[in-house]
Amino acid sequence: MNKVERKNYPELGEVKAPYVHAVKHLHTLYISGLTAFGTAAQHAGIAEQAEEVFSQIRKVAQAEGTNFSSLIKVTIFITSFEEIDALREVLYRNYGNALPASSLVEVSRLFSPDLKIEIEAVFGL
Repeated sequence: MNKVERKNYPELGEVKAPYVHAVKHLHTLYISGLTAFGTAAQHAGIAEQAEEVFSQIRKVAQAEGTNFSSLIKVTIFITSFEEIDALREVLYRNYGNALPASSLVEVSRLFSPDLKIEIEAVFGL
């Protein structure tokens, strides 16, 4: 059966756009691009924003019975490569030994000028 389950997670805040936080299909969990918008990290540097986003991703993964050892792929959008070394430290700390496939893309801006990073994630279940 190809059941698709679309879910929002109250602890991540209300979604105010036409998307859901995550979609489960068969044995895969797709997490929408998450940001630090509306959090204490929103006005901070990229490392702090990235830690906030990984905290959100971790909450979704845990709610679905998985963890970062099952992380398959991330797509990371950043507004500048100026803080790339700080970002890399955050990535290594969060991934541990389970490095995912990854894409890193510089964009001119995200939906709010304070945001420096947005991360999408795909997990195996």
